[in-house]
Amino acid sequence: MRVYLPCTIPALARAVEAGELGPAPLTGYAVTPALVEWYASGDTEELEYVALTEAARASLRMLAADRADGVPAPARRVVVAADVPDDALQLSPNLEDRARVRLLAAVPMAKVAAVHVDDQLAGPDVEQAVAALPRADGGDEDARFTVDGAEAHELMWYATQEIPDILAEG
Repeated sequence: MRVYLPCTIPALARAVEAGELGPAPLTGYAVTPALVEWYASGDTEELEYVALTEAARASLRMLAADRADGVPAPARRVVVAADVPDDALQLSPNLEDRARVRLLAAVPMAKVAAVHVDDQLAGPDVEQAVAALPRADGGDEDARFTVDGAEAHELMWYATQEIPDILAEG
């Protein structure tokens, strides 16, 4: 199954160094039966885009957590697409989290199919979205609009051999 794993530039660098994304358990997003049922009119490509978008939202939270821990993280959302066996993950029991899955083992970098990353031009909007997260979580509609504004930027697609370039660019 193709799984979309939220990430950040520093986390991607650690994964490359370790040779795997981990440690387990990991939260990812995928085209689950619940997502297919909810989005009945969508084709596979549309459903994968929904899962990718969910992972990009989670990447914002990871970016905020990196910053809270003092990790200098560029204002870019990162999503790693990996192919994992179906038995390596658990589906979320919560219907609100239709695309969320839990990976039970670390994901070897050899299983990574591609990486999706914000263009550097998205940086200001991603920066504002990260800053607005606490207010958005508190119900502030303007802050939610700001967080959603990061989604106006499409993530760029990179092949695995381009990961060193992503890391060098920051």
